[in-house]
Amino acid sequence: MKYISGLVIIVIIMAAATSCRSTKTIQTAIAKKDTAVVVPLVDHRVDSVQYIRKIWDTIRQNNIKFNTFSAKVKVHFERSDGKNYDFTAYVKMKKDSLLWVSVRALDVIEVFRVKITPDSLIIIDKNKKTYQLRSVQSLQEVIQIPLTFTDLQNLLVGNPIFLDSNINSFKRDDRYISLISMGAVFKHLLTVSKDDYTIQHSKLDDVDPVRSRTADITYGDYQNKNGVQFSAYRKITVSEKQKLDLTMEYKQFDFNVDLNTPFSIPKNYKRN
Repeated sequence: MKYISGLVIIVIIMAAATSCRSTKTIQTAIAKKDTAVVVPLVDHRVDSVQYIRKIWDTIRQNNIKFNTFSAKVKVHFERSDGKNYDFTAYVKMKKDSLLWVSVRALDVIEVFRVKITPDSLIIIDKNKKTYQLRSVQSLQEVIQIPLTFTDLQNLLVGNPIFLDSNINSFKRDDRYISLISMGAVFKHLLTVSKDDYTIQHSKLDDVDPVRSRTADITYGDYQNKNGVQFSAYRKITVSEKQKLDLTMEYKQFDFNVDLNTPFSIPKNYKRN
């Protein structure tokens, strides 16, 4: 995949493959750390089933609900080869129907414009004066993760993804509660604040040991806007045969406001 396409995909889904160097050593270090430190054990002092159900229901109830969402996001990412990039992404979403992204260099020059619907993806490259038409399923091929359109929207707004109800263990202390759920694709370690159940950390590990895919997401800088607790800071690390570190800082964000999402392909642009 060309880097220039990967840049757009990264803005949308927080993960992309942009190098071929193996990260087996990195994955091993992450696995050892999780095994030694953060893998929860069942707390037998409480009614485990009832307690887990209560936490699960509360996390689901706390999901951010929206009709529209818009944000200005400062993005920094670093590839396995040490190269790093900074840009600004303007994101606009309509629940279940549209994801619109404008990627700008120096917060001024628009480089890409992207439109995603539940069944299509269009990328306009204003630098090369080209455009791409793809299916949403092609996103899964690019990142090798079965993200749906709904997953993409939840990921950007800050709701957990790949959270299965098959929870087999938990841990709690004075500040945090951690749950491990086992899904068809990923084992998910989710940590929330004990006070308000805001998501603090999400760790996805591939259930297939041959794949060794892992994604690590840290949430921070929670801000309350019109009763919505929103994480304005995200740190994401994705690795398999490559490693990507990405930081997102939401400088502006709004829910349920009218959106202007202009999108047209100039006649002189060539299909890539």
